[in-house]
Amino acid sequence: MRIQLRYFAIVREALGRATETREVPTGTTAGELFAAIVAAEPRLAGASRATLLMVNEEYADPDRPLADGDELAIIPPVSGGEPKARFQVVTEPIDPRGVEALVASGGSGAIVTFMGTVRDRARGRDVVALDYEAYAPAAVKMMIQIGEEIATRWAIEQVAIVHRTGYLTVGEASVVIVVASAHRGEAFAACAYAIERLKEIVPIWKKEHYTDGAVWVGSEAEYQIETGRLARSTGEAHENQLPMATLDNLDTKL
Repeated sequence: MRIQLRYFAIVREALGRATETREVPTGTTAGELFAAIVAAEPRLAGASRATLLMVNEEYADPDRPLADGDELAIIPPVSGGEPKARFQVVTEPIDPRGVEALVASGGSGAIVTFMGTVRDRARGRDVVALDYEAYAPAAVKMMIQIGEEIATRWAIEQVAIVHRTGYLTVGEASVVIVVASAHRGEAFAACAYAIERLKEIVPIWKKEHYTDGAVWVGSEAEYQIETGRLARSTGEAHENQLPMATLDNLDTKL
């Protein structure tokens, strides 16, 4: 197979080239090809743990098989630190100060922190808890994408998003987003953008537990559409997607 390779920053300088084409055996994975590159240039070994891989402009796990004609981009650590450290799905309580520490720097004139918490009422019913479920690997990739969108739009690279899963009671933090910037206006705008995009594209679902039952409300995006805070982009629900009215029919007594 012929694979197109793209290198950036420290990787490009270490290899002395920005692109190349390599012939690899059928079935070679992205991680195996990257390992071969590192083996040929030991200076890259120290950064390999924090390096991400993109196949055809999408983040990919190391075990993803490559196909003939694929493009593999080697993404070294960005200036804001290892991306996956700043974008996490966790099961333990979130410490907002710890998330802030991931992005704080001497060049930050403003640090804006958003903390979403479990409220005690929704859909006209008393809420006792929320149960969050996520497709964690995909969720992290989408969070990284949000960070990249912010970097493109506001030239801000200091962004951290941490979302918790599991059973959360009223008052507990479900998500913390922190944006550090030289100026407060951009930091506020980027933080607001991040939470809206998280609701739209990150695969996280929640089950609302009430005093008299529990309901899966689907993705956060569907919940926002149902409550009128987001517009459905296609105008119609996908034919394989359960509408919110159907999800409400899954109500079960505690």
